[in-house]
Amino acid sequence: MNVYFENVKKNFGFGCMRLPMKDGEIDRDEMCRMVDTFLENGFNYFDTAHGYLGGKSETALRECLVKRHPRNAYVLTNKLSTHFFNKQEQIRPLFEGQLAACGVDYFDFYLMHAQSAEIYTKFKGCKAYETALELKQEGKIKHFGISFHDKAAVLKQILTEYPQIEVVQIQFNYVDYEDASVESRRCYEVCRKFDKPVIVMEPVKGGSLVNLPEQAQKILDALHGGSNASYAIRFAAGFEGIMMVLSGMGNMEMMQDNIGYMKNFVPLSDKEQEAVIKVREIFRAQGLIPCTACRYCTDGCPKQIAIPDLFACLNAKKQFQNWNTDYYYNNVHTKEGSRASDCIKCGKCEQTCPQHLPIRELLTEVAEEFDK
Repeated sequence: MNVYFENVKKNFGFGCMRLPMKDGEIDRDEMCRMVDTFLENGFNYFDTAHGYLGGKSETALRECLVKRHPRNAYVLTNKLSTHFFNKQEQIRPLFEGQLAACGVDYFDFYLMHAQSAEIYTKFKGCKAYETALELKQEGKIKHFGISFHDKAAVLKQILTEYPQIEVVQIQFNYVDYEDASVESRRCYEVCRKFDKPVIVMEPVKGGSLVNLPEQAQKILDALHGGSNASYAIRFAAGFEGIMMVLSGMGNMEMMQDNIGYMKNFVPLSDKEQEAVIKVREIFRAQGLIPCTACRYCTDGCPKQIAIPDLFACLNAKKQFQNWNTDYYYNNVHTKEGSRASDCIKCGKCEQTCPQHLPIRELLTEVAEEFDK
């Protein structure tokens, strides 16, 4: 039984920003199998947001989860995202639309999405927190919280101004733990100071901690233990006060792997802790772009540049130095008018980037490498 909320059964959740795909659409047959397997193994927490997969995440959950299982069999979390409202009067209709899209009468958790200093200012101006708390009083939200992407000082401000917050979702993994731009450790410590349960997002950093550089892979292979993902997720889940660790799973193989080590969870041993610290040092030395491929940056890009894919190409070029990355850049991820060199420097991408990356500057670096 979860120590914080009775309806949450275990500390591992199904993150629905990444789902099984087939021909550009969510593979609902595969998702139904994954949902059933997840529930059968004693897990029940599902996390979505209105913008995930262009709105398809919510409706896929309606068809694959809500219509096929009783309401008390699962915990459903949704979020209020900044892209979909600009004034208070728009929040309730948006919320009701989310309930309809998911096919439910209430959300177990509702989070103010991707809070940063800038986004928080907008939410305050629109009285978004107050509106969500009203919805909680009406029984349409069971628990109220935030997801957060900024420095620890901003988190401290929000938790001070809104003590009604019940839970905080932060980016937390062994590479970002001491990263100065993400401040995972410091944000975690703020949550502990305010006695707020923590939900972890990006425990494998958008897959970066699964597909490791060769030198780092050798370190984990020497442990003769579990998968790369297992070390990352167990690292995050092993801290006191962690209520939930989310994983975006694209197929049944990923799910079965995750369930295998989270069903009877054991924290990392001292030897495993030492190994992941060594992997962290290798990542820092490579100077890779710390993009998690959340794709928030692509939604408003006027040139339709596939920013995360282009960053992945540059990272791969740095790691492997082969022709393959040039092929993918030129033939898969770009088209006429949407190359890195086509960026018009409008800055919309940087306003929505949870990692606070200097995207315009990085796209210039990509263009110098590939658009010669």
